[in-house]
Amino acid sequence: MALRIKLGQYYPADSPIHRLDPRTKVGAALVLMISVFFITDPRQLVFGYAFMLVLLALARIPATKVVESVRPIVAVLLLLSLFNLFLVKTGDVLWAWGILTITTESLRVALLYSLRLVIALVAAALMLLTTTPTQLTDAFDAALAPLTRLGLPGHELAMVFSLMLRFIPTLADEAQAVVDAQTSRGAEIGQGSPLKRIRAIIPVLVALLASSLHHADGLSRALDARCYEGGARRTHYHPLRFGKNDLFALVTICAYIVALALLA
Repeated sequence: MALRIKLGQYYPADSPIHRLDPRTKVGAALVLMISVFFITDPRQLVFGYAFMLVLLALARIPATKVVESVRPIVAVLLLLSLFNLFLVKTGDVLWAWGILTITTESLRVALLYSLRLVIALVAAALMLLTTTPTQLTDAFDAALAPLTRLGLPGHELAMVFSLMLRFIPTLADEAQAVVDAQTSRGAEIGQGSPLKRIRAIIPVLVALLASSLHHADGLSRALDARCYEGGARRTHYHPLRFGKNDLFALVTICAYIVALALLA
């Protein structure tokens, strides 16, 4: 039972995408992920995949890294496509067997909806593979700066986001260690009926909860020892700055959206 986290692991490289401002990358990724819900034509789908291939080439990231990042979620998309394939009843019937029916519309929906969501997954994976957790935190902090001016805990929310990214691999490693310990003691995790598997995973969840509380307590003590004060104005060692490349990237994203609309 492997619990190694592949989604979101930073891949160091010297590429135009890596050198962009993290705010640009986060904003562009959000626009790309939202735009997939407006893809309703095969021409738009082909154009979207072509655009993502260009971005991947510019990022200089091996295809295996991208596949490893999106593979677990693609399996979920395949399951959803099967539901669409057999639940949509409109259109001409292509195949029927008992209560199972495949129509022209169900086939179109199953392929289009799943394939367009892959574009969103690749966009998110590309953002995470080319942006360090620190850069993501800075971008998130900058996005929440207006909340801070209104008296809301914008910086604290950004810090929570940073800590969440920091402890995901830690908790994954501890989960793997707990699973190995339970297996060495004769526990059959991942075997048997679904109910038996749920019962077997409960001790793992309890151990992870205890470990999470332990980390939270240690982190709070560390913050107190360093005199951390919420809401204090802080500066950055590497301040974020928009450059010409960021402006070009934003113009490119806008041109992509316009082209996508024209292909509808």
